[in-house]
Amino acid sequence: MTSRADLTQHPDASATGAEGIPTTMRVLRQTSLDGPQDMHLITDAPVPAPGQGEILIRVTAAGVNFADVMQTRGTYQGGPRPPYVAGFEAAGVVVALGDAVTGLKVGTRVAGLGYGAFAEYMVLPATAVAPVPAGWSDEQALGLVLNWATALAALRPLGRLAPDETVLIYAAAGGVGQAAVKMAKHYGATVIAAASPGKLDTVRALGADHVIDYRNTDVTAEVLRLTDGNGADLVLESAGGAVFSASLAAAKRVTGRVVVYGMAGGEAAVTNRDLNFTHQIHLIGLHIGVLADTAPQIFTGLMDELATLRAAGVVTPVMPTVYDLADGPQALMALESRTTIGKLALRP
Repeated sequence: MTSRADLTQHPDASATGAEGIPTTMRVLRQTSLDGPQDMHLITDAPVPAPGQGEILIRVTAAGVNFADVMQTRGTYQGGPRPPYVAGFEAAGVVVALGDAVTGLKVGTRVAGLGYGAFAEYMVLPATAVAPVPAGWSDEQALGLVLNWATALAALRPLGRLAPDETVLIYAAAGGVGQAAVKMAKHYGATVIAAASPGKLDTVRALGADHVIDYRNTDVTAEVLRLTDGNGADLVLESAGGAVFSASLAAAKRVTGRVVVYGMAGGEAAVTNRDLNFTHQIHLIGLHIGVLADTAPQIFTGLMDELATLRAAGVVTPVMPTVYDLADGPQALMALESRTTIGKLALRP
């Protein structure tokens, strides 16, 4: 990692197009499905051109997410096949507009989701971006369209969180987890936050009412103890693997909801028999990209609600841990090893 640099500086390039946009750029290219160690810096990748409904941004910051790790392992369903330019979340400055793009102009600072974020330039769907809020750096804006929106979707339109309910949040020290803790408290919930031992103070400082060391504690038993045997009204589940069954068991019978938005610990199965005889709960799947594509009205509502929460001081800018683009493989390996706290970012 390096010290903060001037993010407004234009990348040096020996060859530029008619509008001053370079024809080649630096990118991180994944060359196998064997993990982040096979992600390499390429210095002469072609700069893409925006198509209809798309924009081209000069990337000033790229978000690092566990889905990036999964893609390097081939465990992300529908993920890209190598070789590919890695990353899918970025913030930066609009430098070109494709046909039929309205409401955006060259020079606007935006954050959004697309393909090929670990690069100096990236094409994004115009509908998948949001303006960088005034007073926020591009790095701080990275989580708005992904982490904050995912947490809010899990809590509100999908999780149907009501005041005075209890919510269990796994991976509470991560980007989505921290956002969920803050918003759940704002909406009047009792928050039980599960995290690894070295991260408990982080989630406690965010306002969690109870913290659980999920590696050394029986989470289900502790949640039942804290809720007088009733279980949590809502569970935000991203751990997967062996933890998944504990998440189901920690939810309140009949009315409890479990929103699944990740599987960092691997795949886990639930059967119709389980739901009929063991876990009588509401099981809800969430993928923020699919939600944005198939339910744009809900996504627009999320963005509007996040703007209200920003005005109320609930959604606040947080500086991620920033790595240089060339150190992207190290950032992904640190994330995979569960040694990181909060949001990670790359700086081209």
